[in-house]
Amino acid sequence: MKPLIVCAALFLATTGLVAQQGPPKSPPAKATGTLGGHEISITYSAPGVKGREGKIFTKDGLISHNPHYPVWRAGANSATTLHTDADLMIGDLHVPKGDYTIFVDISDPDNWTLIVNKKLGEWGLAYDASQDLGKTKMTMSKPPSMVENLVYTIKDDGDGKGTITLAWEDHSASVPVIVHK
Repeated sequence: MKPLIVCAALFLATTGLVAQQGPPKSPPAKATGTLGGHEISITYSAPGVKGREGKIFTKDGLISHNPHYPVWRAGANSATTLHTDADLMIGDLHVPKGDYTIFVDISDPDNWTLIVNKKLGEWGLAYDASQDLGKTKMTMSKPPSMVENLVYTIKDDGDGKGTITLAWEDHSASVPVIVHK
């Protein structure tokens, strides 16, 4: 009887601790799209602005405290990953089918650069430039309203063409994608 009571008490204590943690501060998310019959996905954690509007991307803002600033992990927690089951052109960068880590160079707030990196399984802050597959410019715009949580979208524009967009706070950055046939 004693072991049963001890097990029940441990179960209740563990359940209470897990319940107190609540939802993650930067919940996991995934954007998936199909271009020309091929799947592309981006897996990331979505940080929130949380009252820091205008203080995310500035030189003394939230991201400036990361060790690889101005290279941003393009998400939170674990590294943001890109999966494609087809060879792609992302902007002017040839990306063979496979899995990659993505980062964004935000040194110029009006001209971001997408970085596709070959190293996988990284914590988001472990950027190694020697592993870059390449870089491509992104097109900047301002979203119609403040974007509270980081969001990626993969839009099918038809005929094997599409657009990858990330939006957070008052920034939106896009890059064209073409599936190699």
